[in-house]
Amino acid sequence: MAQKNILQYIILGLLDQEPRTGYELTQDFVHEIGEFWQAQHSQIYPLLARMEEQGLITHSVEVAGTKLEKKRYSITTEGRSALSSWVGAPTPTMATTKDEFVLKLYFVQRADDARLPGMIREQIAIHQEWLDHLEARRQLLFGDENVPQDQFGHYLILDHALTREQQYLNWLDQQLTQLPHN
Repeated sequence: MAQKNILQYIILGLLDQEPRTGYELTQDFVHEIGEFWQAQHSQIYPLLARMEEQGLITHSVEVAGTKLEKKRYSITTEGRSALSSWVGAPTPTMATTKDEFVLKLYFVQRADDARLPGMIREQIAIHQEWLDHLEARRQLLFGDENVPQDQFGHYLILDHALTREQQYLNWLDQQLTQLPHN
């Protein structure tokens, strides 16, 4: 089976929320989608052109200031149909994650390896910082609401990320306390 271009569906989903410029889409990958999916400027702009050729999106030109022209992209009916089909389709495979720390652990041979405590403490600091960031995002976006009525999917993703980070931190703490010299 051919690999799906998931990036195009992410773009369709963002454009389904509201029309955006290419720059605004790239910023969404920094501030919103970047919490669970990465894309670069060099991937987004060529894909926008292809998606427009396929009839999934369209654009209008806006003038900013006196000369700067910006393309504002919008989803088409065909794009909404493709997005809806993708969201409703089964997701039968589990995604592979790339975790360099876990990869390094694979090559550690002994529990008394002097590098382990420092490696684990470094990961604790990194994951604690990310957990703090995610908690701030949830507070900013959803306040004290238990379960929001709008943006429910985004809420679920933040909740998943918070749970994952807390579990990862718990696991790191547990491993650190079990080391012979921590």
